[in-house]
Amino acid sequence: MNRDIVYYRELPQVEVGARIEQARSTLGDRLIILGHHYQLDEVIQHVDFTGDSYQLAKKALTCSSAEFIVFCGVHFMAETADIVTDANRKVILPVMDAGCPMADMATYEHLKQCWKHLLEMGLSAVPVTYMNSSAEIKAFCGEHGGAVCTSSNAASVFSWALKQGDCILFTPDEHLGRNTGREIGIPENRIAKWLRSGHLEASETPRLVVWDGYCPVHQRFSEQHVQSAREIYASVNVAVHPECPDSVVKMSDKAGSTEQIIQYIKESPSGSTWMVGTEKNLVERLAKTLSDRKVLHLAPDGSVCEDMSKVRAYHLCWVLENLVEGRLENQVRVPHDVAVRANLAIQRMLQVS
Repeated sequence: MNRDIVYYRELPQVEVGARIEQARSTLGDRLIILGHHYQLDEVIQHVDFTGDSYQLAKKALTCSSAEFIVFCGVHFMAETADIVTDANRKVILPVMDAGCPMADMATYEHLKQCWKHLLEMGLSAVPVTYMNSSAEIKAFCGEHGGAVCTSSNAASVFSWALKQGDCILFTPDEHLGRNTGREIGIPENRIAKWLRSGHLEASETPRLVVWDGYCPVHQRFSEQHVQSAREIYASVNVAVHPECPDSVVKMSDKAGSTEQIIQYIKESPSGSTWMVGTEKNLVERLAKTLSDRKVLHLAPDGSVCEDMSKVRAYHLCWVLENLVEGRLENQVRVPHDVAVRANLAIQRMLQVS
């Protein structure tokens, strides 16, 4: 019976969970469910593998036995899974409008405009894009000798890129770009910013051009948040994601990808205190699972990724029961020519890191 999403939304949560597990059992090895760390607990409890964007891309690449990959995350992640897998596997996104505001801040046309400007300056630029970008942006990087990176391997990819050309053109996150540039030793005066209005802010010939983009979740963390944390807890450890502004990263004790932050806390002594500058759902989950440590959110009112939170358990139930009945809902498909070029950039990342 083909029921629409409204039917599933009105089901009791306990019934939704039971039906998800029944569908998983029926589909067996034909199915793998991937979930990003920022997903709600009601979704995470049903996934086969939890990780950050880098880990999930690698898992999609290696889960060759699964016919269906249900990706509980946002659209660029499902696109990436489709890019790296073969045509026999189907990638499904439970909520198709679960997007990424930062990814939307870099468009193909604006990137071409910036590229042209750098060429006219006589610069041999190497395009690098964050995983949090559209398939078209990844394809541009692939066809122009560039690569994809994640927050966990950005330093390695940046170092590689500087051996290939005069400068790096990095999209779409200004903060990850600046923080990584500083980490590998690029002076501040050699980092320029490409404004979405179509102009380059630069005083000297750049070694790194960062995009005028940001993650709304991580943009909101401030120096005041770090100062307040240290005033409240004398021995606090502050860990933030490198999508936070560079001033916040400089003041923190640790900065790293979602998975790196998790490892920092897991490897810390029992009884230690952590204030964490990243998405609220993850921080609250860490506080529950690592209860012998005090894990708190760096911003008192939290910082939730609204797009990640769009995926609910009833969406997952809907797509799974449709699969059981032979219907494929919400398949994410990247055009073949785009996927081929984008995959070049992803494979360069995997080779470097």
